Amino acid sequence: MQDYQQPSNQYAPEAVENPRIKSMKSFFKRLGRNKPAMVGAFLILFLIIVSMIGPQFTSLNPNSGDYAVKLQGPSADHWFGTDHHGRDIFTRIIHGMSLTFYVGFSSVALGAIVGTIFGVISGYYGGRLDNIIMRITDVLLAFPGILLALAIVSVLGPSMNNVIIAVALFSVPVFARIARGSALTVRKLEYVDAVKALGASDFRIIFKHILPNITSPLIVQATLSIATAILTAAGLSFLGLGAQPPTPEWGAMLADGRNYMYDAGHVALFPGLAIVLVVLAFNLFGDGLRDALDPKLRD
Repeated sequence: MQDYQQPSNQYAPEAVENPRIKSMKSFFKRLGRNKPAMVGAFLILFLIIVSMIGPQFTSLNPNSGDYAVKLQGPSADHWFGTDHHGRDIFTRIIHGMSLTFYVGFSSVALGAIVGTIFGVISGYYGGRLDNIIMRITDVLLAFPGILLALAIVSVLGPSMNNVIIAVALFSVPVFARIARGSALTVRKLEYVDAVKALGASDFRIIFKHILPNITSPLIVQATLSIATAILTAAGLSFLGLGAQPPTPEWGAMLADGRNYMYDAGHVALFPGLAIVLVVLAFNLFGDGLRDALDPKLRD
């Protein structure tokens, strides 16, 4: 009598991959193919690491100088030269890097949180509340960002905390517009109606079912806004309304070097290059994120 053979498993269904994991793999694959975006990502990662550990490897004090070596050009002792107070420019740039990232990330985070909340509420409820929020947004958008920030800092007084508030405030309407438009689209989907029929509260619907589905454009905008925030903060410090001396803020360093453009151009050159490098890195990475998250470009 022949032994019973178990039927072949060739027609057994294959394990289905988690859609979220599959989507993440596809996203990183598209992002990895974007060379400028990867250059920007590596630059951002490198600069963040330098901002955290760099000051520990610099032996010079960023705020104390030696007038005997003032306005010296780049050398083995002072890689980026010295300023008009004899302070090492390389050391000041390294120490100012953490301040630059702090201003950029904190101001955008604050503006994104406030703007997203108002935008989602406006798009979800609509009606008179939507009109009020959007009219306030229109008023804020009517002012150029740097002009609005300049007015706010002029009223509040020159300090880095006031710069963060000013940059966050002019970021709010941008995020509110994006969040509102996305919320208007998502709230009409069938699964939102199903959740409502099950008796879910508006708070639960907004924060558990709408917000997680509109994060892609908000993340892209946040990345690009960091570059704008850093540039705006540097501009305010350049005008004397941001970081106050002797804080090693790049915009303030650039302002110090403008009086020595012809005699000692390196004083303004290296802080300016640092600002350009950081802003370029975030713009490259933000553009890559936008392409990778665009549903029209998905495989």
